[in-house]
Amino acid sequence: MLKDHAKLMSAFLASGEIVGRKKLQKMIFIAKKLTFPFQEKFQFHFYGPYSEELTLRVEELHNMGFITEVKEKKGGYFQYRYTVTEEGENFLEMYKTEMPHLRDCLTDMNEKPSRFLELVSTILYFDNLPKDEVKEKVFTLKSKQKYTEEEIEEAYGYIESLQKKKVQ
Repeated sequence: MLKDHAKLMSAFLASGEIVGRKKLQKMIFIAKKLTFPFQEKFQFHFYGPYSEELTLRVEELHNMGFITEVKEKKGGYFQYRYTVTEEGENFLEMYKTEMPHLRDCLTDMNEKPSRFLELVSTILYFDNLPKDEVKEKVFTLKSKQKYTEEEIEEAYGYIESLQKKKVQ
């Protein structure tokens, strides 16, 4: 059980600070699709792939004092900031998890807007389908986001660049 917590903690540590629950969900899903060993199960939800397990694990890590969760009022909604605590770093010393290139991939993702990561994760969720069908899914399921053909092509290019980082 604690191995999965340690893997998630490694993701937090590699990212520095993650701003937003949606961004966190997308980053872990994308990392999992890149074959990093995250175990959380994901289902398609309003904002793309979502894991209840991940939400609960983050809550547990916060309750154990391993991560901080700062809630900020942003306009009409709340935004959450996550960072690893000193206790969390000590915990990670006991549970070394080797995930080469995780830092590079997560740092890169963390610099992207949540909207873009939502598109990337949606494309990866349907990666078993042909590209034209994936585009249809994006245009149908994400119609409110108004993604363009150019954004979809950019997302495919970004997935390719992450895959290259993973194998370097």
